[in-house]
Amino acid sequence: MKSQIQTLITRSIETLQQNGDLPEAITLNIQIERTRDKSHGDFACNIALMLAKQAQCKPRDLAQKIVAALPTSELVTHVEIAGPGFINFFMNEGATRAVIMQIFERGEAFGHSTVGRGKRVQVEFVSANPTGPLHVGHGRGAAYGATVADLLAAAGFEVHREYYVNDAGRQMNILAASTWLRYLEGCGEAITFPVNGYKGQYIYEIAAALKEAHGDALKQPTAAVMSGLHPDEGETDGDKELHIDALIERAKNLLGQEGYRTVFDAALNSILNDIREDLQEFGVIYERWFSENSLVTSGAIDRAIGRLKASGHLYQEKGAWWFRSTDFGDEKDRVVVRENGQATYFASDIAYHMEKLERGFDRVIDVWGADHHGYVPRVKAALQALGDDVDKLDVLLVQFAILYRGGEKAQMSTRSGEFVTLRQLREEVGNDAARFFYVLRKCEQHMDFDLDLAKSQSNDNPVYYIQYAHARVCSVLRQLEEKGLTWQPPEEDALSLLDNEHELALITRLTRFPEVVESAALAHEPHQVAYYLRDLANDFHTYYNAHQFIVDDAALRNARIALIKATRQVISNGLGLLGVSAPEKM
Repeated sequence: MKSQIQTLITRSIETLQQNGDLPEAITLNIQIERTRDKSHGDFACNIALMLAKQAQCKPRDLAQKIVAALPTSELVTHVEIAGPGFINFFMNEGATRAVIMQIFERGEAFGHSTVGRGKRVQVEFVSANPTGPLHVGHGRGAAYGATVADLLAAAGFEVHREYYVNDAGRQMNILAASTWLRYLEGCGEAITFPVNGYKGQYIYEIAAALKEAHGDALKQPTAAVMSGLHPDEGETDGDKELHIDALIERAKNLLGQEGYRTVFDAALNSILNDIREDLQEFGVIYERWFSENSLVTSGAIDRAIGRLKASGHLYQEKGAWWFRSTDFGDEKDRVVVRENGQATYFASDIAYHMEKLERGFDRVIDVWGADHHGYVPRVKAALQALGDDVDKLDVLLVQFAILYRGGEKAQMSTRSGEFVTLRQLREEVGNDAARFFYVLRKCEQHMDFDLDLAKSQSNDNPVYYIQYAHARVCSVLRQLEEKGLTWQPPEEDALSLLDNEHELALITRLTRFPEVVESAALAHEPHQVAYYLRDLANDFHTYYNAHQFIVDDAALRNARIALIKATRQVISNGLGLLGVSAPEKM
């Protein structure tokens, strides 16, 4: 309905422009809001206040001109001007009830819009380092990113979902070294495992598979592996970072390029396949899994660094190349090439974002963990230095979810291996509860995941409450069939029988769904849909408890069944956007 009122106002303004009552060149931003007080109508618009200065006219006088030029519409019974120039619209109840038939006509597409006008948007999310299984913190980024992408698609954007695979760099080398050391233990070697190695059970499993595939071909004696290394933390003059780096170099030297790559790929592919499977089972699908290593092989990193050098934004100091990020407001300059000639993670990120924009996306959205907040200015600074349009990049920061079980906080350290995986969470509470609970808060808000609530079958559990509304409608339809009755779609005028307060409240709620979807998409706020569905379910349950649907009066019966069937469709559509199922029985 908002869009229809916007169309009426747009036509009115065009008429005023043609008559010379408004200048041709005006900035038009029509904002329609639902009123809080029904005595002020159903919708209010402040366009007269927004245009008064451009029109050189008092807001209330301009509002009168706009109202006078409004085209007639069956949707609107009358229009009033309030206060300094607000335009209040009173809607025709018959036109409001027509939403029921619109829902039937559009089905699964009800709630979708064309506001995105086919603009190409890339959404990159999760992108966890493939150094271990996804934990419950990653799950929030997955649910949020997937839902934002689906909402944007529903709003008419062409969406490309992408996972950035960090398959190069130091952390992957630590993973490979950790896997090899566990492999050596499996070969009977006595190894003192490094403080900074990956210690999870999954490392043992990867190492065991490596042993099964290659036998003792990758084996080296303990003395050859450990002797002469820089001491580890806890030893005299020990340093865990220098120790693990020395171990990595020793592994590369002893195994050779081919042998080391065998270990590296075994660890990478095992974990990455696990991540792919986990996300797919969670309902998260990507158009592309983008390899960080491809930035090296394609020359993208060298090209990005070359562009920055050519533009004078890099300087050399002590053998390393630094980006002058302080010129763009960053707190300090950043290294892009180390003194050993190796590009940093930051260099890869610069090249990746450069490459994204080169692919022609109108917008690029990164969904990052909140601990990356300090990284945003330097990435935007690099894009600005490259001469790219930095306004095309949006970075959405997601606070990690904190899981509570039995009132105790669960640990989630990937390095130590003491964490709750996303898979464990899904197995315990189910995909539906996990997907729904993850998007119940704004992404920047901290989230405590109440495991007991997510598993409960009560009205306090919002996902259960909403799904139960859908199942209740299905139950009514089964009862209708059991009674030997059939449902016939009512004529629009027969919908006038839906006139009690519960029916009108439910119908009004249904009309809001397209507005909520569009607002949630543009604001990147899936929780708007979640809260809407909870309110819709509440309206339905209230209606269900107050009235019979299968009544003797066929006309009334058909009208009421039409209303609850429309409600079922909207619940299904909304849950679908959140990645949640709509069960027929519970």
